[in-house]
Amino acid sequence: MAPRSRRADPEAVPGAPLSIAQVAPHRRGTPNAVNGFVDGVSAELERRGHELLRIGAGESVKRRMSGAAPDIVHVHEPFAPSVSSAALRHSHALNVATFHRAQERLFSIQVARPLVEIFFGRLDARTVAAPATGELLERYFPGSYQLVEPAGGEREWATVADELEAIYRRLLARRHDPAGDPAVRERIAARPLIEVDLHMHTDHSTDCATPVRVLLETARDRGLGAIAITDHNEVSGALEARKIAEEEMGDLKVIVAEEVKTAEQGEVIGLFLEQKIPRGMTMAETIAAIREQGGLVYVPHPFDRLHSVPDYEHLLDIVEEIDILEVFNPRVALTSFNEEAERFAGKYRIVPGAGSDSHVAQGLGSVRVRIHDFDGPAEFLEAMRDADITRKHKNLVYVQALKLLQTTGRPKAAKRSVPDAKPVRGGQRRRRRRAAGGAAGGKS
Repeated sequence: MAPRSRRADPEAVPGAPLSIAQVAPHRRGTPNAVNGFVDGVSAELERRGHELLRIGAGESVKRRMSGAAPDIVHVHEPFAPSVSSAALRHSHALNVATFHRAQERLFSIQVARPLVEIFFGRLDARTVAAPATGELLERYFPGSYQLVEPAGGEREWATVADELEAIYRRLLARRHDPAGDPAVRERIAARPLIEVDLHMHTDHSTDCATPVRVLLETARDRGLGAIAITDHNEVSGALEARKIAEEEMGDLKVIVAEEVKTAEQGEVIGLFLEQKIPRGMTMAETIAAIREQGGLVYVPHPFDRLHSVPDYEHLLDIVEEIDILEVFNPRVALTSFNEEAERFAGKYRIVPGAGSDSHVAQGLGSVRVRIHDFDGPAEFLEAMRDADITRKHKNLVYVQALKLLQTTGRPKAAKRSVPDAKPVRGGQRRRRRRAAGGAAGGKS
């Protein structure tokens, strides 16, 4: 199969041939219903000019897919352990699954269910070859299953291929345009680079005790050029911080933001807000409220199952509405959560973002996004397209312990105080002074 770079982008050229990997859990050539389905569909798709990569049991998925960049990876019966589940593990493309048999699989349902659910969480479309199969899967792995029956009787493989090709192109059409606004990017290209932390909290959040001024002075001391204050269900801290920064700290920008808890679909951050958005609305209503203020939609820690996050189906529902997806958050419990976010942003071409999610000043700036200086949401979004994300090691246990010490046992109300609160010194700015020969003391 030819490398992706040699083919026309199917979104740029309507009807352009696609590159499709068809992966089945049986050895190729073995006579059975699944291989018959794959053979029939593949032959018809190839006849239409699409590029097909066939992978079956006994073949190395990683080796066969390395060097190839399929638009679509179509897996059949992707239960663990199988070559189909291995394909989902290695795929960075849009993934479609077809489930064929209405048969309970005790290993996948009972023993390996957590692993199976992770792999199914990478599916962008699910199809079934029979109604009974969809009914069975709905009981154990809820989701949206589209019926695509095999050829038989008067139904031909051309009809089956039509239905699958429509699914493939619908998924491809949901990817974001990576070009953005070239004119805006050109305008900001000559501006200086600044470092930004896009996710943090003050004592206006109920689970944080860091005063606004302490946060600002720590951010300035650590060399940050801009910060987004994302208090839970509140913008008062961010508005206060912006006022102080404008009056006293001309070299530090504050993006007024809010991390909003939706009714049942997790949290979402609105960037560049002016007014508080009430919690408890649907995700669609919350996003509409962000848009009404001219804000940007930023999805934090999207795959961290220990946070309040949208499940995969809800995330798929809002793909077109996401401006920035957080691909690195140092407070997530497992590295794999960040890796899943990076994978999702990549295949849908969503602008990636990152933030410290700091609830104590000591964690501020542990993740930085280096971008060109900006003015307003439009320039910020274009600056983020060319961003570099850098990470500074911070002991997560230490930072979490500080958060607990500062907040546990205190009333769950906003604007709690920490005795003798002071900015946390240290970070990049002080290191630059040392390099220039200046004295710097203390511990970070």
